[in-house]
Amino acid sequence: MDGTDRDSPIEREESEQTGSGETEWDESTVPPEVVENVPVWDDEYLDRVSDRLMHTYDLDKDVRVDGESFDLYGELRVESSKHLFHPSVQYANHHMREYLYADRRSSVSLADLERLVEFGHELADERVEPNDQHRATEFTFVVIVPEISEDVHSFVRGFTDRTLLRFGFHGHYEIHCCVVAPEEKRLVASKRTEIDDAFRLWERIDHKRSVFEQLRAAVFR
Repeated sequence: MDGTDRDSPIEREESEQTGSGETEWDESTVPPEVVENVPVWDDEYLDRVSDRLMHTYDLDKDVRVDGESFDLYGELRVESSKHLFHPSVQYANHHMREYLYADRRSSVSLADLERLVEFGHELADERVEPNDQHRATEFTFVVIVPEISEDVHSFVRGFTDRTLLRFGFHGHYEIHCCVVAPEEKRLVASKRTEIDDAFRLWERIDHKRSVFEQLRAAVFR
């Protein structure tokens, strides 16, 4: 893997919702089989976050990955292709993956965040397959804590980590960080992180564009 680009902006997908913090989603808009496959969290905050994520992410709870434990796990897959005259004649096939890991903790330090970033690179070594069809793989880590210290806030606010694969010919992978203190209604996220809206339950989600339209604009431009 070669090349690191820390300046080029990138947008991220956010799930299409209706309502505010009190009403996270309209069950009638979600297929029953999707709702049935979404776990129920004992943690009320995470359970409400999952309501915002279920539209676009496959969700799981209490996962353990390479020795690391997380309360919530989400995976998003997007495939894109173009065709000439008929769908069977395809070209420009691309795919994108996003892996979301969220965990509630009693506190978080700079060392904890640095470890998560290192863990993200380890996951990239295992999961990213650089080729001409790979567009992007993203790893987002969210830590839920009672309060956010100023040093943590400063670190996350200034954090970017985007690695180009074969100088971008095989896409890139990117690591995002987000720390949220729900009781204080306070959240900080690295600047390319857009999933933070799902964790900011005290605010509405913007519904200007559909999920599919945002994904195409953000990933396959």
